[in-house]
Amino acid sequence: MRIKVGDEVLVISGKDSGKKGSVIALNSSKNTVTVKGVNIITKHIKKTSERAGERVEKEAPFNASNVMVVDSEGKASRIKYVFDKSGKKVREFVTTGKTVSENFTKS
Repeated sequence: MRIKVGDEVLVISGKDSGKKGSVIALNSSKNTVTVKGVNIITKHIKKTSERAGERVEKEAPFNASNVMVVDSEGKASRIKYVFDKSGKKVREFVTTGKTVSENFTKS
């Protein structure tokens, strides 16, 4: 999977098409991503003797093919892997040829 946790992505299809957000979770076996502030669902929590029932809004995962990584200029691009001069494998934007910075923060 060419998308990493912390990447800034643009949703390109679905009900939230056009929204931007950062990736907060990945599931490579199911090929799904969870993006902050996108694909919000309402989860109903049943009441118990200790607490009242409530409705919680949270992000739901969706297919990774519905997002594209956004570069520093704000343009969506595909990602490819290349080897740099030192022989290290790095991610690179297909459109601009710039390397994807690895200074993301895991949340």
